[in-house]
Amino acid sequence: MRRPTIADLARVSGVSAATVDRVLNGRHKVREETARRVYDAAQSIGYHAVGLIRQRVFEDLPQYKLAFLLQKPMQAFYQSFAKEIEAAARSVTTARIQPQIEFAPASTPAAISEKLKALAVRNQAVALVGPDYPAVTTVVEELKEKGIPVFSLLSDFAAGVREGYVGLNNRKVGRTAAWTIAKTAPRPGKIALFVGSHRFHGHELREIGFRSYLRENAPEFEVLDTLINLDAEEITHEATINILHKHPDLIGLYVCGGGMEGAISAVREEGFGGKIVLVVNELTPESKAGLADNTVTMALGTPLPALCKELMTLMTSAIENGEAAVPGQFFLPFDIHIAENI
Repeated sequence: MRRPTIADLARVSGVSAATVDRVLNGRHKVREETARRVYDAAQSIGYHAVGLIRQRVFEDLPQYKLAFLLQKPMQAFYQSFAKEIEAAARSVTTARIQPQIEFAPASTPAAISEKLKALAVRNQAVALVGPDYPAVTTVVEELKEKGIPVFSLLSDFAAGVREGYVGLNNRKVGRTAAWTIAKTAPRPGKIALFVGSHRFHGHELREIGFRSYLRENAPEFEVLDTLINLDAEEITHEATINILHKHPDLIGLYVCGGGMEGAISAVREEGFGGKIVLVVNELTPESKAGLADNTVTMALGTPLPALCKELMTLMTSAIENGEAAVPGQFFLPFDIHIAENI
């Protein structure tokens, strides 16, 4: 495939080649609207000098350095999360955003705290997915005193200290999972439940919502003792096989956090696809395949593009306007994926 030329860029953006040249070289003033149109076109066709055009278009705008600390770099969901953060940063038109995306080496308090401190050295605001540990809260307090706002993503932590939470209403997510199992299971029976860790507040809230719905509306179902899978595929796979063999009357399984790939493969391998109701979180290649072959009943997903767009607004606003009077919570509506709408 040939490399796009200035003529191609002019054609796609609907301006003359001379106008494109002015945007590239910055010798003569070009209307902001026109320059942005050229920039958008350059992105769409993969023009080689898109970085230079971005610099010309946004050179007079404020610059912000934002850090993002995610989990599990090899998981498809977090890979997608990183890509959406980059896309949202590029789409901001009121500032030049320089995102720094890192992945936590482990979910321990020490690992999270160390990474958080390191990111704060080079950035003006930080957002992260992390467990709720006192040590992490202490670091968030220290950064707050230095004027560096910290946002919790997907699972809340350091409540009352962090600048804001951005994610789903996890209690509602859990209740929705319980509703799905209660309404679609062929008969009452036992239900297994996985959480990654009790230190992930989001997982805990999903478990609370799940159990509360069944207590209120479907007491004929029995929820087994909650299992810890450390968000690991291998642990979830082995535990799911054990549960299937130990409880022949199992009718439902809900994976509150990560590790769903193990549950999906175990249910498929043991021939229980379509025989038990399996609810998982996030639409990934694995859960999509599970929906397609009737192994997975429903996947409850985070709208990553909307979340990242909201996150850019909140983080830049916190830098510009200072600490909020009251730490906020910003809930986004979650996506519901079934076989018929993937």
